Amino acid sequence: ALNVHLTGYAKTLGSKEQLAIKEFADALMVIPRTLAVNAAQDATELAAQLCARHYAAQSDAAKEHYKHYGLDLVAGKVVDNLAAGVVEPAMSKVKSLRFATEAAISILRIDDHIKINP
Repeated sequence: ALNVHLTGYAKTLGSKEQLAIKEFADALMVIPRTLAVNAAQDATELAAQLCARHYAAQSDAAKEHYKHYGLDLVAGKVVDNLAAGVVEPAMSKVKSLRFATEAAISILRIDDHIKINP
C-alpha cells in the first residue's frame, strides 16, 4: 500500500525528488517479490495483483477493505489477510522501515565521502 501511495505522490512532483521517491517505492516491492520467488510462486503476477488491490483500496472508497490484502504464498494468491487471521503490528513495520531507511541513507553518505575523497 505504501508503494502505491508513494508512486502517486511522486507523480505530483516535478523535480529530482520524484525519481528518488519512485525508486524508494519500487524498492518496497522487493520484499513481496522476494518472498514469492522463495516460495516458488510467480512473483511478477502476485506483485501485480497485490499492487492492483492496494491501488483500488486507495482510489475507490467501496474497495477500501482491499487495504488488508496480502500474499498467501502456500496457495499462491492474493488474499484478505484480516479475514485469514493474519494481523501484524503496525509499529514493528514502521520501526523496521525507519531503520532500513536510515541504514540506506548512512550507506549513501559513506559512498559520497568515498567519492569526494579519492
